[in-house]
Amino acid sequence: MADYLFVRQTDGYTCGPTVALVASAALDPAYGATVTDSAAEQHRIHAAANRLWPRKLGTTPWGVAASISAHTEALGVRYTWRLFRKDLGAVLAAVESGWPVAMLIGATIPRHWVLIVGHEDGALRCFNPSRGGTTTVTVADAQTRHLDTLGFPRAFAVVLPGQTLN
Repeated sequence: MADYLFVRQTDGYTCGPTVALVASAALDPAYGATVTDSAAEQHRIHAAANRLWPRKLGTTPWGVAASISAHTEALGVRYTWRLFRKDLGAVLAAVESGWPVAMLIGATIPRHWVLIVGHEDGALRCFNPSRGGTTTVTVADAQTRHLDTLGFPRAFAVVLPGQTLN
């Protein structure tokens, strides 16, 4: 996954597509090998994920889930979304098993997507597409909605592997 953690979102509306691109490229190396222009791919993902949703409002949780699932269904897994809960058991289990988890954060309203790519010693390693790098936050801070180091204080939703297909 480290190969993709330098990618930056191209504008103020493509954090969701960038997170979907990074997660998909990490989970589907054949797809990752085809991405030669990350900016164009961000905009392609954004258009595909937001057929009915205004692009200026960002990307919906179900749009991010569908974008990632397009690359994981061959692995027998579909990503789903759910509202953020203080119990991070499913999030930690996914990340520890090698499945990145997208998280929608904001203040009063949801505003930005980040991607949880690691967990170690009570800390979450989060890819932030606005910076094109990773930031560490503690699990305790995530549970108590003190995510200011990510740019916004609280989580609203997560997109994680949730359905096994077979």
